[in-house]
Amino acid sequence: MKRKDTRLVGVMNIKAFKSNVFPVQAKLYRFAKTMLQDEEEAEDAVQEALLKLWLNRQNLTSYKSIEALAMVVTKNLCLDKLKSSHHQKVVPLNTGIDSTDTTTPYKKTELANTAEILRQLMGRLPEQQRLVIHLRDVEEYSYEEIEQITGMYINNIRVTLSRARRSVREMYTKLNAYGS
Repeated sequence: MKRKDTRLVGVMNIKAFKSNVFPVQAKLYRFAKTMLQDEEEAEDAVQEALLKLWLNRQNLTSYKSIEALAMVVTKNLCLDKLKSSHHQKVVPLNTGIDSTDTTTPYKKTELANTAEILRQLMGRLPEQQRLVIHLRDVEEYSYEEIEQITGMYINNIRVTLSRARRSVREMYTKLNAYGS
């Protein structure tokens, strides 16, 4: 009589891992790069996060959202890296600007300059505000997903996001008024 190996029940195989975890790899990288401001360190953080997820694959099926778990693991690894080194923390916006063929080169340049200014202004925000505004406005996560990633309550997320947006708006307005 063969005995069933119960240790393999619920274990994610490599095919399931690839289909559930690899699609979020680009988001993890953007998120890590946002936090670390260094491409190589971001790549390292994502690889380390993927390795941690792979080593913990026997428990992945018990999570409601593997993507949220991957973001949390990446966030924690990035925070560890930031604590261990002296980084200047800046949150970049996505550099891909949606433009149609009818957009003039002048308008494209203007949009790129505005995006760079917003990146710099967001970099001045406190860490928690930077994290929430990045997750919501850049990565377009829902409030529930941000709650899972950050561990914050939804009401706190809304308040933090509102304060972050107001701060960026005020800084941008002051910057534009100064140039007038």
